[in-house]
Amino acid sequence: MKGVAQVSVFGSQKYAVRIRLDPRALNSRGIAIGAVSDAVQSANVNLPTGILYGPLRSATVQAQGQLQNAREFGALIISYKGGSPVRLRDVAQVMDDVQSNKVASWFNGRRNITLAIQRQPGVNTVEVASAVQRLIDRQRAQLPPSVEVHTLYDRSVSIKRSVEDVQFTLLLTLALVILVIFLFLRNLPATIIPSLSLPLSIVGTFAVMYLMRYNLDNLSLMALTLSVGFVVDDAIVMLENIVRHMEMGKPPLQAAFDGSREVSFTILSMTISLATVFIPILFMGGILGRLFHEFAVTIGAAILVSGFVSLTLTPLLSARFLRPPKEEHHGKLYQKSERVFDATLSFYERGLRWVLRHQATALVVSLILLVATVWLFMIVPKGFIPNEDQGQVFINIEAAQGISFDDLVRHQLAAAEIVSKEPGVATFFSTCGSRGASDTGIISIRTIPKKERKVTIDQMIASLRTKLNRIPGIRAYVSNPPPIRLGGRLGNSNYQFTMSGADTKALYPASQAMLDKMRQMSGLTDVATDLQLKNPTLTVDIDRDRAAALGLNMLQVEDALYSAYGTRQISTIYAPNNEYQVIMELKPEFEDEPAAL
Repeated sequence: MKGVAQVSVFGSQKYAVRIRLDPRALNSRGIAIGAVSDAVQSANVNLPTGILYGPLRSATVQAQGQLQNAREFGALIISYKGGSPVRLRDVAQVMDDVQSNKVASWFNGRRNITLAIQRQPGVNTVEVASAVQRLIDRQRAQLPPSVEVHTLYDRSVSIKRSVEDVQFTLLLTLALVILVIFLFLRNLPATIIPSLSLPLSIVGTFAVMYLMRYNLDNLSLMALTLSVGFVVDDAIVMLENIVRHMEMGKPPLQAAFDGSREVSFTILSMTISLATVFIPILFMGGILGRLFHEFAVTIGAAILVSGFVSLTLTPLLSARFLRPPKEEHHGKLYQKSERVFDATLSFYERGLRWVLRHQATALVVSLILLVATVWLFMIVPKGFIPNEDQGQVFINIEAAQGISFDDLVRHQLAAAEIVSKEPGVATFFSTCGSRGASDTGIISIRTIPKKERKVTIDQMIASLRTKLNRIPGIRAYVSNPPPIRLGGRLGNSNYQFTMSGADTKALYPASQAMLDKMRQMSGLTDVATDLQLKNPTLTVDIDRDRAAALGLNMLQVEDALYSAYGTRQISTIYAPNNEYQVIMELKPEFEDEPAAL
């Protein structure tokens, strides 16, 4: 998937050799931490050693200086004391481990490794998802039986469903428009002629979309759905005028010439004026402009193509297939529908006469409707992008700053237990410690399909928010991911506000004051900040004079501290197709509290 997708790994468990030093054992033998690091680096080498040239042939000289696992590292001699060798296992716990043991990930309560694949900008989501699924199917056959591969969330599924819904709406709109034309014209050839402008206009629009390299997505399909009501107008105007000339006694061909000549400019002006309405959307700036640029081009192209079809194909078909009214013979169904049509026309005529006689009353009613429209506009909830039930819920869990990893795992498992019992949850993924965040966790939920759920996505979010925030020591932020994610970061909520400033002394108090004010505002939930300033810090103040008297410099002191507490990589194991780290640190009991220093 190189070049079309970005892969993030949660719960990565890449192999590593971990060396946990025992400071007491080192001190009793007079060995410095730096000496251990130097010994490991010197003993684990993987360098070319040269070539041996003989009289007839040459041979490559290789030395087995590469250590492969914890057992080989443990047998390494790092010093001699009293004539006896001191091996690494005598002063440290050497173990086969993983690179990051402060990361954990679960799928439905079982430990796992999660690959999050995101498409690159400008790439089709459905194509990327299909390619990934094909790759997974090929790899699944090569995996051992103990390894299972599950798909947590596939964004292309909701996209396909959404496109299918819009396609159904488009087809339903086409059918309704044709039905309305037939009910009013009650003539099959007269219905077919303007109806042909619908598929031809859509096919022509597809050609424009192909040249513009657009995809069939929600925005372009929405534009096509809206254009269905526009593209038949020009054809109906042209058809009615041609029929009017035929009613005057002209033959079909002459009626087509005369009728089209009269209304051609009218149809041209109608088409251009209607397409012009969408020009401001085409040149709109900002995020909205980028979202609706494709929409404006698609609907504008559909209108222009329909105008061209109405000026060319409609007169041609009218001259070929329409018959003069005196040559038409109607059956009983037509006569019954004609009576219904005459009754509807009579009702409309009486209503229009009543409105003209009571103009003041009609004006008052119009003003009331105008005021009601404004009032309804003001009270209707508003948002930038409407929420959509995509079958996914995202939970950010934030613990106290400075929390230990073991305690964070305990809180994460407690939250996962609540999620597993929530009605409507199909599968969920849970992780903590990822991306270097030592006090946060993530839970991603895939819900049961919408039609099979008894609760809405908003009801599920409200229930989870209440239950999760009852866990002492954590704060849970539950959200429904927007269909279109804006911004470069994934925050705790759907909306983000960024504060910046050159003076951090003024910025930090101002951000906290804003956070407090926003939390007091009604209508806002999950208000949080990513400014972390309360993590406990231990400062080591070095007595430079005393260190100098002992023959130590600042580099040696800081290097010893980093080797002890920095999870330091001191060497690398080179395998044929990968490389693995050798990590040095202190035993856990010497990392628990400041007194261990």
